[in-house]
Amino acid sequence: MNKVLSWFCKIFLAPLFSLLFLKKVEGKENIPHSNFILVSNHLSYLDILVDGYICLPRSFCFIGQIDGFKGILKKLVLLAYFFTGTIPLDRKSQASKKNCFQKSIEVLKKGNILVLYPEGTRSKNGKLQEFKNGFAKIFLKTGFPILPVVLKGTYELLPPHGKLKIKKIIEAKILPPLYFKEEFEKAKKFSEESEDYQKIVKEITQKTWEEMAKVLKS
Repeated sequence: MNKVLSWFCKIFLAPLFSLLFLKKVEGKENIPHSNFILVSNHLSYLDILVDGYICLPRSFCFIGQIDGFKGILKKLVLLAYFFTGTIPLDRKSQASKKNCFQKSIEVLKKGNILVLYPEGTRSKNGKLQEFKNGFAKIFLKTGFPILPVVLKGTYELLPPHGKLKIKKIIEAKILPPLYFKEEFEKAKKFSEESEDYQKIVKEITQKTWEEMAKVLKS
């Protein structure tokens, strides 16, 4: 989402969303002034609105799946992605995954925020699922900090295959950014195919998951 559209949402849509759904956002002081990788748990389609709200009025970008759509609906989704600057991803295609990875790096290097849901899909039971490691690989390619955001309440309002409820209960907690400086420097010594590099990727993924899990348990 470019700055013009982001400012439009900030002025006209964010107040309405806050009025109807958003109870509180904690940790705004943790948001880096430079660009970053926002990593959020994924409970509901409402998560996109909450994480977008946090990013406003800055430029930011989501990754959106397209393999769940067919025909005219798929074309409409792609059109929406085009206007909002969302990176399309066909999870069944290796070529699409590779293209998505490269575009994610480009987005960050252009000074935008990249919003990711490392669980890969919405949680079916409201609990934090295992993380995929794509965000850790993007981090090691760019060095931009990872900003964990923990959401609560979106599952209760719009669970997968459920109906939307309007209630002001959504809470978002922005945790301190994770820089992983030691891991970043260490990874430079290894090839991406090596076991040592993959071990660092898994460590970053696991540590990020643990930081978010601690908040959800409290």
